[in-house]
Amino acid sequence: MVDSTHTIHVDVVSAEEQIFSGEARFVALPGEAGELGIFPRHTPLITRVKPGSVRIEKADGSEEFIFVAGGILEVQPTRVTVLSDTAIRGKDLDEQKAAEAQRAAQEALDNAKSDVDVARAQSELAVAAAEMAALRRYLRKK
Repeated sequence: MVDSTHTIHVDVVSAEEQIFSGEARFVALPGEAGELGIFPRHTPLITRVKPGSVRIEKADGSEEFIFVAGGILEVQPTRVTVLSDTAIRGKDLDEQKAAEAQRAAQEALDNAKSDVDVARAQSELAVAAAEMAALRRYLRKK
């Protein structure tokens, strides 16, 4: 049986599937106003999540890394929910695909013709850069 005073239930969900569901001792992720660290019994909170890594310290002490391309975070004292259009397990990140997405976003930025094109390309470049950083972080932990 899991002791809910020492763990918090975490769900990370993408548009396609549930990426992670389980008990954790701690969760860290890039919030809108900076890095957030969440322990069990955290004060309720809803905020945006920036592109980057969600680090989950599981109940058994192991870690799970998940890249999210932004999204929404809801924290309750016994539950953390991360909703993201795109979420990828660290072990599933593909360096070649991430590098290609970064190159494509940079090319789109270089060829942007309007403010809307520039904004879209900058957003795509930020997501691609965050994915590369998440991949590097995951590979360092292995």
